[in-house]
Amino acid sequence: MYKSTTSKPPFWYWIVSAIALIWNALGVDGYFSQVYNTERYQNSFSAEDLELASSMPSWTTGAFAIAVFTGVIAAFGLLLRKKWATLFWIISLIAVILQMGYALINGYVSHMVMTIMIIVFAFLFLWFSKHAQLKNWLA
Repeated sequence: MYKSTTSKPPFWYWIVSAIALIWNALGVDGYFSQVYNTERYQNSFSAEDLELASSMPSWTTGAFAIAVFTGVIAAFGLLLRKKWATLFWIISLIAVILQMGYALINGYVSHMVMTIMIIVFAFLFLWFSKHAQLKNWLA
């Protein structure tokens, strides 16, 4: 008979995984708002912030896309309790570091708190995924 090698995760595992999905889904929404320059996006930032964003190199927009889309895939991986989620969190973190690192290095500090929060969340979701693997919550 087949014996499961995973153990049942605690209730809070599902809460953190759902938060990860919501956080990254909001990132996807932000990405589409920025790329399609929606009215909501234009109304969310000052003219100076919009000018700074439009002057950033296109690879930062690509990093933004990679960060949020791989984050959504990784969050689904957590909800499905799959080990491959960790790989997607690593890719997402690298993309976040590239995108936000560029912003920090070049002095785009008008939204410093959010920038740092995005980096911290990316690290935390990767750590959480690795922790879930160590606890055998992922198959």
